[in-house]
Amino acid sequence: MPDMTEEEYDALEEKWTKNPPKPGPNGTGFFAQRKAKLAAQSARSITVDSVTAEYLVTKAIAAHKTPADIISDMVQEQMAAAM
Repeated sequence: MPDMTEEEYDALEEKWTKNPPKPGPNGTGFFAQRKAKLAAQSARSITVDSVTAEYLVTKAIAAHKTPADIISDMVQEQMAAAM
């Protein structure tokens, strides 16, 4: 990564001087919220056969999504249909 110019350093310093990160108690700070968000996005691993995996990858590429998004959409459709 190329080094920053003096102007970029000055702009970054001014930004963080005027807007310092604010840690909060009881998980309300930036890092606690980020950790909670990442934990909520975590997933369990499952094993699928090669045909299913190829189907998911092909569908994901066509829809410009991830295979996890495709599975999530399919599950949500099934849940909505069951209600």
